[in-house]
Amino acid sequence: MADTFPRQYARTQGLTLGEPRNLSVSPDGKRVVFCRSRGGNDPVNCLWLLDTETGEERLVADPGELMMGADDAALPPEERARRERAREGAGGVVSYSTNTEVTVAAFTLAGRLFVAGLLSARSRELVVPGPVFDPRPDPGANRVAYTTGGRLCLAELDGTTTVLVGEDNPEVTWGLAEFIAAEEMGRGRGFWWSPDGEAIAVARVDNSTVQRWYLTNPADPAEEPRRIAYPAAGTENASVSLFVITPGQPKREIVWDRDSFPYLVDVSWFDRTTVLLTVQSRDQRDVQVLLGNAADGSTTLSSADHDDRWVELVRGVPATLADGRLVTCADRDGARSLLVDGRPVTQPNLQVRSVTTVGNTNVFFCASPTDDPTVQHVYRWNVLSGTDQLTTEPGVHTASAAGSTVVVRTASLDRPRARTAVLNGPEIGSYAETPLVTPNLTMLRVGPRRLATAVLLPAGRAPRDGGPALPVLLDPYGGPHAQRVVSSYAAMCASQWFADQGFAVVVCDGAGTPGRGSAWEREVFGDLAQPVLDDQVSALAGAAAEMGILDLARVGIRGWSFGGYLAALAVLRRPDVFHAAVAGAPVTDWRLYDTHYTERYLGNPAVDTGPYERTSLLTDASNLARPLLLIHGLADDNVVAAHTLQFSSALVAAGRPHEVLPLSGVSHMTPQEVVAENLLLLQLEFLRRHLRA
Repeated sequence: MADTFPRQYARTQGLTLGEPRNLSVSPDGKRVVFCRSRGGNDPVNCLWLLDTETGEERLVADPGELMMGADDAALPPEERARRERAREGAGGVVSYSTNTEVTVAAFTLAGRLFVAGLLSARSRELVVPGPVFDPRPDPGANRVAYTTGGRLCLAELDGTTTVLVGEDNPEVTWGLAEFIAAEEMGRGRGFWWSPDGEAIAVARVDNSTVQRWYLTNPADPAEEPRRIAYPAAGTENASVSLFVITPGQPKREIVWDRDSFPYLVDVSWFDRTTVLLTVQSRDQRDVQVLLGNAADGSTTLSSADHDDRWVELVRGVPATLADGRLVTCADRDGARSLLVDGRPVTQPNLQVRSVTTVGNTNVFFCASPTDDPTVQHVYRWNVLSGTDQLTTEPGVHTASAAGSTVVVRTASLDRPRARTAVLNGPEIGSYAETPLVTPNLTMLRVGPRRLATAVLLPAGRAPRDGGPALPVLLDPYGGPHAQRVVSSYAAMCASQWFADQGFAVVVCDGAGTPGRGSAWEREVFGDLAQPVLDDQVSALAGAAAEMGILDLARVGIRGWSFGGYLAALAVLRRPDVFHAAVAGAPVTDWRLYDTHYTERYLGNPAVDTGPYERTSLLTDASNLARPLLLIHGLADDNVVAAHTLQFSSALVAAGRPHEVLPLSGVSHMTPQEVVAENLLLLQLEFLRRHLRA
């Protein structure tokens, strides 16, 4: 059977398999640990080690050998949930943790605990009661802490195990991240070793006040519904507290004003007796960094930030330099800045995206120029020399670093595959497949707002080439925290496949998308609908004027998640512009989405329902006058299928014809190969049918 791009895209999980990922650099810079599968269509990751001095790669752990043919069928529910939150579709060793010196790693396979010597490159199973989730060696690599069944356990390297803390209450867990933290805050863990390995800071999560939702599988009526604690906007969150546990001693609670600051955003250790924790108010306008005394549980304020709309969270901070100064990020002078002890150390023309590493004297971070959000570079700030830019090639660069060793992943428009290499050192091999499409791309900045816009044409077509006008397909995400218009070959491949089927594909990052500065991101405050839709309309007009071959009488739009919401919104509110839409996993009523994301932009519906009414698709259902295809996975626990089902009911009640494609057993990320392939083909058929393409 001849290979096709939809088949390749599905088989390779979006061209990601075979690429090195989850990199860790040892403090001495001699070792880089990473996960990678053996090929571009192999979904099972192995654990690997790179010797930065010789460039030699060594296999540390092969799941096929360690498990002797067993697969991920026995994954504990906590691991399945973690992978869904991380949008991780691969198997095998998908995550691991190391001790401070990166000489030992711990990981799980099918709920079983394994440890690996990173100097010997050998792995073995550590037989302990399980199923095991999130194992983490202590800093000295003498013991491994892990969770099982909501309890935190401690295993010696001979397998002797002690339960450190737990409760006989299914609503309470110790050492696990709650849904909100994992999905929205970027905190996927729930316990943290002290630097000397003598104590552990542990999150206690009480879900008893969180409403319960039930996910059913209509394809199998004998299957019991899955019960989940889902904190929808305006409802109760989990109650999260923090304790310090020293084996053999009573646990000590770290106390702060949890009524005013209920969100536990981040935890680390300032030193062996002090916990560094970040807490946030429910309206997200205030964030505090606190120093917690591990002996008596008291806290003192280290840093505070306030914004009249919301304080943005940045991954990798807070952290401290060797001299004790606090490193944070905050919006200052119109841009997201790197701060050291509250003082900005980056220029207003840089938008800091994430902090990679805070070392003794260096801070490595990723940032975009505010005038070009399509690129991202790696920077280093040094206590003596200030900021220098480590990458210059146009593209999207990310990094892993320790000491003076920096490993950079570079995605660019002129290379089909990303390149991962040590700066001034060896490259880490990638087995990712080369895409079967080649982007025929024009990058534009259109309209008075200079919207970042990508236009992809069929192979062989050029702007104003005198050929027949092309039907248009908008292919946005369009919402906060995500970009589609980036200088990356692989990021454009799915859109290019649609272009090669006879469309001019337009992709725009408008209001609320990251990289353009603080004010740009906050344009969606109170309204996630109209500003976003207005920019898509403006980008379409600007692209048509620039390219000269777009048929504005045949315009479709497709999207997933927020992009699905935007696609449905487009045909409801602007049928004069959009003639057909495919909405995948759309949020149709923001009251059904989670607290931390939704209330940041729309406020608490228990206080003011206005923003929710203005942005709900349900209230616009009677306006549908264009073809609309709704697609939803019935096992989706992020944007639950009730969004599509309630919207479809509202459309039926209004007498508005539409199509619904339910996907049994499919979650938000649609990892199943047959589903991923045919979803592209079914969307193409719908668009061709209604746009005469």
